[in-house]
Amino acid sequence: MVSQSQNRIIVGLDIGTSKVVALVAEVDADGQIEIIGMGSHPSRGM
Repeated sequence: MVSQSQNRIIVGLDIGTSKVVALVAEVDADGQIEIIGMGSHPSRGM
């Protein structure tokens, strides 16, 4: 039998006029949130 991870991934994306920001987090079996990645990049607007 193969065990499966019960962790969930949550992604947040903020698209603003001056920058775009992404955040990736993982929720473990205890409900704790751990940020596993983030990034930011300048934007030229809409």
